[in-house]
Amino acid sequence: MHVEFHGAAGEVTGSMHLVVAAGKRILLDCGMMQGSREAEVRNADPFPFEPKQLDALVISHAHIDHIGRVPLLVKRGFAGPIFIQQAGGELMPVMLLDSASLAESDAERANRKLRPGDAEVVPLYTRKDVERAMRQLQPMPYGTRREILPGVEIAFRDAGHILGSSITELWADGKKLVFSGDLGPNGTPILRDPETIGEADLVLMESTYGDRNHRERLDTIHELGEIFAQAWQERGNVLIPAFAVGRSQELLYWFARHWDDWQLSRWKIFLDSPMAAKVVSVYERHTDLFDADAQQVWKGKRDPFQLPNLRITESAQDSMAINQVQGGAIIIAGSGMANGGRILHHLKHNLGRDSTHLVFVGYQAEGTLGRRLVDGAQWARIHGRDYRVNAKRHTIGGLSAHADQRGLMAWYGGFTAHPPLVLVHGEDKAREALAGEIGERDGVQVRLARPGMVLPV
Repeated sequence: MHVEFHGAAGEVTGSMHLVVAAGKRILLDCGMMQGSREAEVRNADPFPFEPKQLDALVISHAHIDHIGRVPLLVKRGFAGPIFIQQAGGELMPVMLLDSASLAESDAERANRKLRPGDAEVVPLYTRKDVERAMRQLQPMPYGTRREILPGVEIAFRDAGHILGSSITELWADGKKLVFSGDLGPNGTPILRDPETIGEADLVLMESTYGDRNHRERLDTIHELGEIFAQAWQERGNVLIPAFAVGRSQELLYWFARHWDDWQLSRWKIFLDSPMAAKVVSVYERHTDLFDADAQQVWKGKRDPFQLPNLRITESAQDSMAINQVQGGAIIIAGSGMANGGRILHHLKHNLGRDSTHLVFVGYQAEGTLGRRLVDGAQWARIHGRDYRVNAKRHTIGGLSAHADQRGLMAWYGGFTAHPPLVLVHGEDKAREALAGEIGERDGVQVRLARPGMVLPV
């Protein structure tokens, strides 16, 4: 068995690792590169392997940076089974159809501006491509060990990152590989803690926050309440860029928990996402995967998805109407890094007001508008026009859906014999810090994955 690293190997997005074992070729994730325009252009590049020669695809979870190129992989010839945890399998088409719809709209908009002689802009893939790819899904429950190909077995364990997120165990050629996928922090609301794995011959572990520790979640929740109080006093709006899966549901969970403390009944609350209602439905069908506290909240008098002043807006017309609200609105909209989606329209209408509070609740990758705003940019270019930034900015690190340095070290510490470790899904600064800490504590040499690197198990 050996592993070839082709994505998220020196960057956070674009997860893609090829396992060759038992005479078979198994791809772990097929994610989209996100961030700068240059990164996103790379999504159309040829795959560094022949898609037709792949025997299976195994998906860790349904975030676009882990699944976003799957329809393209199928379009270019991959015809094998796609394995994913059951709840993740329900989220996957929701996410990909939204991605395809955006790509089609962007292409249509660009083609309207073509000059004579310009080449037509073609979307990376279409909704028909997504529908074709989804016929190859083979969902699996957590905890079931299954032979997916002759001589190759896998099992999914709960990674605690988003609904259906998985740690993948893979057995072949007498060896065991463990791929963490994205790991959630212990104690995160709604989801259970990541499962501990005891044995492996090689571990691939994410390292998004390998160089830092998050604030205590309770401190973060207190800060969020203070932001709402200040914004209400200033008669402003609160804008929260957040991904439709994971962070949006957690925010609504905290809204339900602190409904009275934060006086949320006086606000207009918008979850502005065309896929939000579909995602909410998937969550409601899988409350058995929630932790004990969340199950009690959902049984209580305020279902987070049924708050009395919550409006989930699906149509473009309803979304545009939100911008007529000059104050007293909490607007949660994608994308989480403000590099696309409906949040851009709300930013255009609100960034110039000093009463606006812009709240970042997740990781902001290099090259994204979200990262530039977090770093203090005074102007924001949106849809070809520059907008002055007068809004107050808040970075709420304690709501991250990723484990921090302590959490990553604790999870790896669950392996009994300190197996060889490769860090993926992180920028070099974060990976180097985490590699140093683990190497010093456990005496293990930690490798940093690089594109094209090949490693035997």
